[in-house]
Amino acid sequence: MKIRTHCGRTIDVTRFAPPGLPAHMGRVVMDTSFVPHDEGELWASLTAEEARHLAGLLLFQAAAVDPVPAAPSGAAEVVPIAGDSFEIRVRGHVLTVDQPLSDGGDDTAPTPVELFVAAAASCAAHYAGRFLDRHGAGRDGLSVRAEFRMADDRPARVAALSLTVLAPTLPPQRLPALRAVVSHCTVTNTLARAPEIELEVRGAPAGGTAPEPGPGPG
Repeated sequence: MKIRTHCGRTIDVTRFAPPGLPAHMGRVVMDTSFVPHDEGELWASLTAEEARHLAGLLLFQAAAVDPVPAAPSGAAEVVPIAGDSFEIRVRGHVLTVDQPLSDGGDDTAPTPVELFVAAAASCAAHYAGRFLDRHGAGRDGLSVRAEFRMADDRPARVAALSLTVLAPTLPPQRLPALRAVVSHCTVTNTLARAPEIELEVRGAPAGGTAPEPGPGPG
């Protein structure tokens, strides 16, 4: 998996597992070849977007050699980091959420609502990608854009959500079939048939006290 940087570098991120050894004993390999003007010193200058892309490739390959076994699906745990930022743990994976500066957060990560919208978009992208694979169209140029609008009244909620799927490798006659498949992705189905939500709140053990958390923008 390679990225080409604005500074002229090609960075190749792969993984290596020694023959006969378990996958978790492998290593993530980042290869950048020398060029004449390096003068014995290897360097790369990355834009913010390139740095994020490289981080994503490193995390992707690291997951394949991670010695921590993935936990069963069906649960997520959220714990505080600092301020309005929280760590989300899902099957050994970690995500973070925060709030914008305008809402009192540090804007170090998306908000929970933005992750919700991103879940709908990424689920649609997954279904679209599998559809393109089945029809031999390839995934070049595939993208899904999600736009949302918050409700003006209470309760606080997302009032409108729109998804735009771009699949330039697909012939026009197959677009209706792609739309039918994507419109029934798991997250969209869940929105159409809202799940039952059970809420249990636990306080401090007997004899102790625990502060009540205040409401946030979400």
